Amino acid sequence: MPPLEAFLSHSSEDRDVAENIAGVLREHRIPAFYSPANIVGAQQWQDEILIALNRCDWFLVLLSPASINSMWVRRETSYALADPRYEAKIVPLIYRDCDLGQLAWLKLFQMVDFRGEFVNGCRELLRIWGLELK
Repeated sequence: MPPLEAFLSHSSEDRDVAENIAGVLREHRIPAFYSPANIVGAQQWQDEILIALNRCDWFLVLLSPASINSMWVRRETSYALADPRYEAKIVPLIYRDCDLGQLAWLKLFQMVDFRGEFVNGCRELLRIWGLELK
């Protein structure tokens, strides 16, 4: 069953790829929360992230050296790993080769590979929910 809404955790350095992934999700009627698109102006962004983590039913994390070093990606991922609502609903998206370090728990999950063709990564991600790439 497709997500009601997916939380997309990423580093600001990977913003363009996150935007592209979120766009594909929206094209397939899957709402996606990711900070640059959903947090505006003077909003308390920490509060908005926590609200979204509590609202979303799937957690996607875009992995790269930048995201592994991002304090916020680590915090968001730790939150998702500890929340029973995300049981079997965490999807690591490997974008660039990286040492998972503090996020080593993600090795337990099936990763979707975005290191090659973007379209192939999207196809693999959508297949998790029984959807075909349009």
